[in-house]
Amino acid sequence: MQKLNPTPNHRLALPAPSIDAQSASQQLLELIAAEITGHGGVIPFSRYMEMALYSPRLGYYSGGSAKLGAAGDFTTAPEMSALFGATLAHVAHQLFSQTATDVLEFGAGSGKLAFDILSECQRSNIPLKRYFIVELSGELRARQEHCLKGFPQVVWLAEMPTAFSGVIIGNEVLDAMPVELVMKSERGWTRLGVALDPTSAQTLKLVNMEDQDHEIVDLIAQIPESENLPTGYISEIHPVEIAFMRSIAAMLLEGKKDSGQGGVAIWLDYGFPAHEYYLSQRDKGTLMCHYRHHAHPDPFYLPGLQDITAHVDFTAIAIAGVSAGLDLLSYTSQAGFLLGCGITDMLERIPVEDSQQYLPASNAIQKLTSPAEMGELFKVLILGADVELPEQLAQNLFRFDRSHKL
Repeated sequence: MQKLNPTPNHRLALPAPSIDAQSASQQLLELIAAEITGHGGVIPFSRYMEMALYSPRLGYYSGGSAKLGAAGDFTTAPEMSALFGATLAHVAHQLFSQTATDVLEFGAGSGKLAFDILSECQRSNIPLKRYFIVELSGELRARQEHCLKGFPQVVWLAEMPTAFSGVIIGNEVLDAMPVELVMKSERGWTRLGVALDPTSAQTLKLVNMEDQDHEIVDLIAQIPESENLPTGYISEIHPVEIAFMRSIAAMLLEGKKDSGQGGVAIWLDYGFPAHEYYLSQRDKGTLMCHYRHHAHPDPFYLPGLQDITAHVDFTAIAIAGVSAGLDLLSYTSQAGFLLGCGITDMLERIPVEDSQQYLPASNAIQKLTSPAEMGELFKVLILGADVELPEQLAQNLFRFDRSHKL
């Protein structure tokens, strides 16, 4: 976010949506306006983000538009290379000696990551009893069912189970959870909300909210040395992610109690530890929007048609998991994780002389691991319930471990 109120929509030089898409966005805008009016003229930014992304049929993730690949708004690691999922399949295999032979994926999207993991398990005779997908969107579930129709072990869930033992995978899940926006003013910290611009009932704007002092104190506790940040500083707070991680911990611990077997959660996303997240020079936060492969800072542009994300505060997530009873097993860059887990071994299965397959696969690994691409910005956090990393995997990841930086 570049300033308190973003660039007016008409000034963004972005591809024009279809008439149907514009109509859907307008319907969502009217719902948001009604929500604002019904709550005294302002709603928290987190509520706006929740509605923009998850409103039934109209939200970005619950609507029918394509999200991934060339026709969508962004490209994720599984869309770039099947070797990403193949590597995760072998990580899960190494952990199955201490857990149930089940995988639970959050944020399965098109189903591509599940397809690659299941395909590699089939190819390499990795025992995988069930592959659970927690999916709230009927539209996304239909896409996943089509993609995964050849794998009878896939089970869809409409909500998180109360107990689970196995390997949890979440690739770019945390960044899509609603965040609170806060700003430091001369009077102290304040939460930012969303209101209607009085000059136009169809225009949204950010405003200061009137919160109680203790509410603000609780929110900004996530920010280290918040008193030293400059006036005008804007950033994100992640209460939804923190609550989610506590629920994950409770689910894994209950799974351990029920089955006697442990569980592991692997989170891959872009973000920073807290001391890098809340740098004084990062004074406009990390909030970013993605529309048709264009990144821009305006969260109010065509609600429902664009992704709205914020970087993950991995320190807050790790603290939430550990304080709820999990163990911190590893924290690395994505490059360190993939290289330590043997993605280059996956590449060696393709003959070098088969340039039509080898070169695209090699280029994809370069993008996934290069510090200039996804290798450094993306991090991998592994939390466990009564599980230790197998010796060889632990040694491989230890070379890249950054847990001391959390």
